[in-house]
Amino acid sequence: MSKPKDEFPELENVIRRRAFLRAAAAGTTFLALGGGTYVLAADSDPRGKQLRPDGRPRLPPGQRILDALKPMGGEPGDPSPSAFKLRVHGDVDNPFELDFAGLLALPQTEQTCDVHCVTGWSVLGARFTGVKVAELAKMAKVRDTVRHVIFEAANGYTANVRLAEATAPNVLIAHKHEGNPLTRPHGPPARALVPDLYFWKSAKWVTGVRFVRTDRPGYWETRGYHNHADPWAEERHG
Repeated sequence: MSKPKDEFPELENVIRRRAFLRAAAAGTTFLALGGGTYVLAADSDPRGKQLRPDGRPRLPPGQRILDALKPMGGEPGDPSPSAFKLRVHGDVDNPFELDFAGLLALPQTEQTCDVHCVTGWSVLGARFTGVKVAELAKMAKVRDTVRHVIFEAANGYTANVRLAEATAPNVLIAHKHEGNPLTRPHGPPARALVPDLYFWKSAKWVTGVRFVRTDRPGYWETRGYHNHADPWAEERHG
């Protein structure tokens, strides 16, 4: 999710859409909406019944399953790998900058994970490739006083994440999806990937990873969205 060209979607539209899908789920398993196929209820798909290692259901409450990432718009950055620069900075002892070749030269992680959008859709088993934010934190020599990470992206977009969650093993600066370079709607050449929080925290067209002592709410957080964004607690709005 990223900063849109226009004002962010009205909450009433999200609520109306969710109510419609709940009603449709009573008699329909699949529904084509916005170019994707939705599984409308967790009990209609065995993936929705599975549990995560932490004991929580794989599908958070209020979500329906989509078979592919839905383009969520946003004001795009430069998709060219040749123009890519990732600044790793803030309260660190060793700030540095990477070009795209430098990002690819670091240890790569390929993982399969689930992603959850605040608008109510989830994709289960999405495959991403990239560099762990924890690896960048280690290289930057993050100071003990740091408590938060700010993902910086094109056109001034930012998203704030707690340090412990931003450096979890499944959090990446991702440059591939399903084995291929990110396509234009999904923030190429690289984006943040924070799968255990709502997807707006996974900033597209990422340009920086800033380690800070105090929390700094980002673009959506200052516009009414929840500061933490846990899908299992339905932390959609503040």
